[in-house]
Amino acid sequence: MDIRAYVVAAERHCAQRGSKLTALRRQVLEIVLSQQGVIKAYQVLAALQEQRGVAAPPTVYRALDFLVEHGLLHKVEALNGFIVCDHFDCQHESLILVCQLCGKVQEIDASASLAVLREAASTVTFTLSQQNPLLAGVCDRCQV
Repeated sequence: MDIRAYVVAAERHCAQRGSKLTALRRQVLEIVLSQQGVIKAYQVLAALQEQRGVAAPPTVYRALDFLVEHGLLHKVEALNGFIVCDHFDCQHESLILVCQLCGKVQEIDASASLAVLREAASTVTFTLSQQNPLLAGVCDRCQV
């Protein structure tokens, strides 16, 4: 992934939404972009402290929340971490695929599939919340 191009597109995306990708938010985003797979908030905090010296946990959590709110990251509840959204320019719910062997994480748009599940749940008057479900398996590289 081209980090510089992603950050430029993210800045444009935030501006179109009336927000700003501040220097701190950009730095947090770049830290997440530089990692492969899921990154936890404490890992972001440690990296930020290496770069800046002093950084408080609430600062990191606010930046991560902003990036999730603007669709640039997904929070992976099952792994208590975050991943980069590959296509933040559209509103969607993702299916997070995690390789059990190498840890590779992929995101796919699961909006249509989750709509089917929402419909099924509605038959018993149950309303599903926003989802980014996770499935574990083996990626194409590890299947060889």
